[in-house]
Amino acid sequence: MKVVQTTPLGGMPIAVLSMAETAELMLTAAEGRPRPNLPLFLTSANGEVLSRFARDRDFARIMAQADLINADGQPMVVASRFIGTHALPERVATTDLFHSVAVGAIRRNLTFYLFGSSEAENQRAVENVRRRHPGIRIVGHSHGYLHGEALRDKVREIDALRPDILWLALGVPREQLFVYEFSPLLIHVGMIKTSGGLFNFLSGSRTRAPHWMQRWSLEWLWRIKEEPSRLFWRYVTTNPHAIFLMIAHSRPFLRARTGLYRAVIARIPSLGRVP
Repeated sequence: MKVVQTTPLGGMPIAVLSMAETAELMLTAAEGRPRPNLPLFLTSANGEVLSRFARDRDFARIMAQADLINADGQPMVVASRFIGTHALPERVATTDLFHSVAVGAIRRNLTFYLFGSSEAENQRAVENVRRRHPGIRIVGHSHGYLHGEALRDKVREIDALRPDILWLALGVPREQLFVYEFSPLLIHVGMIKTSGGLFNFLSGSRTRAPHWMQRWSLEWLWRIKEEPSRLFWRYVTTNPHAIFLMIAHSRPFLRARTGLYRAVIARIPSLGRVP
């Protein structure tokens, strides 16, 4: 996969790519399979991911192995314009990216596998995708509530089907842990794209926020309205932490901190002297 310019946000290297550029990169990489015997690992970051990245060393180590990290959060796009080394062109939401990739996959005869969510949600998602994108090649799909030997059997089944792109929708951090544990067994899979709650939107059980809320970085409020019991405390705790991390890891803040440190060090020899 080609080298992609990144900008650091909250300590993570975020790809400076538009939606169209990300879709084209995925399609080209899935078609060319630049890394034999190990799938590419593509993922996304939002406030929750930034917060977990800073708090969980194991999670951070897994994310550090990703081949590409997109910004799936409008606040990150806005922040990049003020504190990033490069401004992000736009938010690359997996919910929208999926359809861009699907259109290209039909033209290039690439295959998908959809793994995750509940059995009913997964089935509806697949049916809706096939209805919206006639000709799409979905070689297999499965719900994500598998454990132990059943999960290992499913991994072997996925590998045998050789999908070009495995869309993995288990939620954070389960999908990242899945990549860490099972990537070495998926030697015939082109790439894994972590997808969070993608299948809930594909199935129609969840709706997107109005465009004006997405544009003004307020989609999280819409999602709290949709799932208050599950998302209220997550957003209330992780969003402020993510904002702090983006500021704390920004170049202006780091330069100011370094300048203050040097100023204090410079005064140390004179401290304690009697005038």
